[in-house]
Amino acid sequence: MTTEAQADRQIIITRQFDAPARIVFLAHSKPEHVKRWFGPVDWPLTTCEMDFRVGGRFHFAMTGPNDEPGPPFGGEYLEIEPDRRIVYTNGFDAPGSPRFVTEVTLEETGGKTTLTQVTTFESKAVRDQYVEMGYAEGTNSAYDQLGDVAVELKG
Repeated sequence: MTTEAQADRQIIITRQFDAPARIVFLAHSKPEHVKRWFGPVDWPLTTCEMDFRVGGRFHFAMTGPNDEPGPPFGGEYLEIEPDRRIVYTNGFDAPGSPRFVTEVTLEETGGKTTLTQVTTFESKAVRDQYVEMGYAEGTNSAYDQLGDVAVELKG
């Protein structure tokens, strides 16, 4: 159950993929796959360092359409349940940058996977900043690409 106080600090995105949960999970767990889909279409990952285990860390950076470097960001994997759930912290690497927690859950039905991503920010104000930066649009653009990668991985 989500309380109102928490709900106003969240962005929730739900997507369906034409692939089993194990494939969608695989695409989240290996840097060679993550590099192919993470980030908006015109902002590919140019740094993708991952230690995909509970307590492991990740460090990413994107580059924009005119070779514009994006700010580096990263976090720590808090929970990993293969083929079902990933929880991690995230945020820009700059000192004082807010941190947030993202929970990705995967539910498979009939060979298709519903992914629900719940991102909880420190405050409503921080959530609103990320909304203005295009967080939901960028995440959905990434998930469009994830759909293509998942279909390819399932063969």
